[in-house]
Amino acid sequence: MQVLLQTRPVQEDTAKDVLLEVLADKYSRAILESTLEMPKSTIDLSAECGIPISTTYRRIQFLHHNKLLGISGSISQDGKKYFLYKAKVKSIVTCFGNGTLDVEIVPNSEQKN
Repeated sequence: MQVLLQTRPVQEDTAKDVLLEVLADKYSRAILESTLEMPKSTIDLSAECGIPISTTYRRIQFLHHNKLLGISGSISQDGKKYFLYKAKVKSIVTCFGNGTLDVEIVPNSEQKN
């Protein structure tokens, strides 16, 4: 079966710069890859990806601020807030040639086939 991916071109130069920064950072890539299929907590991401917890918090904040990571949460029975994070992008495609940079995003759809 062939799957057609719906891409979304990125036009703004600042958005392209952010996406290239994410691609260059191994921790950001690890967080996005780890949360493609299932939402995970900060503690889970830190342990699974081998990232120090403070770095995990900073990367999550950066990714969420730039709309690459979704957040959902709840409050546990003892009153603690519990947040889960999930990647909003399945992939980022870049092409550089003739002095131009083309960047496209493939959204991470919630649908299961």
